[in-house]
Amino acid sequence: MRNETPTLRQAVASDSAAVRALVRAAYAKWVPLIGREPKPMGADYDSAVVRHRIDLAYLGDELAALIETIPEPGHLLVENVAVAPAFQGRGLSRFLMAHAERLAAAQGYATICLYTNQRFAANVELYLGLGYRIDREAQSALGVTVYMSKQVPA
Repeated sequence: MRNETPTLRQAVASDSAAVRALVRAAYAKWVPLIGREPKPMGADYDSAVVRHRIDLAYLGDELAALIETIPEPGHLLVENVAVAPAFQGRGLSRFLMAHAERLAAAQGYATICLYTNQRFAANVELYLGLGYRIDREAQSALGVTVYMSKQVPA
């Protein structure tokens, strides 16, 4: 991350517009690939910042990235990882995934799960490189969803 360690803080209701803007910018690159907006681009972030945990990563004063997690029965779900285009390629996704794994362990989960579009090959490769395994793939009207998980050390 170019000698910069991000600072993290949990999002609050007043952050919803900034969360929405960052997610829309981060996912825009996928629209031409799949021919539609990815699911996170249309999510209700007014609700999500209240119902889920969204951790915001800042580099200096700039919101650079975020991760959204949801406690589920038996695992912590990573619902969304988004990095602003200007900050992509600096290791922020890896930083945030490590943060999510620490959260999972602290909350007593042995497993962390996520899902992504099969056509987002760079994301699948990133998660495989972080030790996630592919549990299953499911076809839907939105394409093929790849479900992945990782065991979290206690």
